[in-house]
Amino acid sequence: MGVTVLQPYPLPEGKSGAHIIDQLGKRLLSLGATHAGQFLVDCESFISTPQPHNGAPGRAVHVLHNSEYPASTFSIIDNGTGKQVALVADNIFDLLMLKMTNTFTSKKQTKIESRGARFEYGDFVIKLGSVTMMDHFKGILVEIEYKSCVILAYCWEMIREVLQGFLGISVSKDFPSYFAPQTIMTPMGQQQLHTKHNDIYEPMDTVKQYLETFTNYRKQVHSGMGGNTVGQPMHMSPSMAGLSRP
Repeated sequence: MGVTVLQPYPLPEGKSGAHIIDQLGKRLLSLGATHAGQFLVDCESFISTPQPHNGAPGRAVHVLHNSEYPASTFSIIDNGTGKQVALVADNIFDLLMLKMTNTFTSKKQTKIESRGARFEYGDFVIKLGSVTMMDHFKGILVEIEYKSCVILAYCWEMIREVLQGFLGISVSKDFPSYFAPQTIMTPMGQQQLHTKHNDIYEPMDTVKQYLETFTNYRKQVHSGMGGNTVGQPMHMSPSMAGLSRP
């Protein structure tokens, strides 16, 4: 498991998501990548019932599955104040949630997934995802994993170069928002700035990135707007507007 970064792709005006993903796939193949099957990441959110009456934020449990880990269920518990607890369990966790209807209710109208083709390109695994929520297209999401690196700070420039090379967009030099420095509380009760981009990468980091990105897609006012409203600022070169090259 190497460092993984999610990159929303801006959908050019007048182009369908399926057309753009097909063209990006052809571009990868022309660069020497090989098709390596399909992938799926999905997320279903459950909210606490009944909701608090005193104005306090409600609790939520986000349940995610990643086809890279078919025997595992990932869950992130949010207490409503920004504090999260991440858990990894086997697939029986899904049955457990179904038996907790008196405590948590599924928000099925916000169930969201990213699915598509998986490619291998040297030391990289690249996935071209079509994001849908209740069968409504929300955008294009690219997942890139650098298998030879486990600390983002050591390989961000390489990942960024590969992204720009086959996507034809300008990717910010700044680390992705998920890896931005965070203020944490030390065991001694002191606040300390934590640089996540120097941490050893773990599979749960991929799951948390998907939850962060899915949450942003859910907030989009209009479906089918693509990835321009999610993640980092990106700019498309004129030659890429129609993805004219194979």
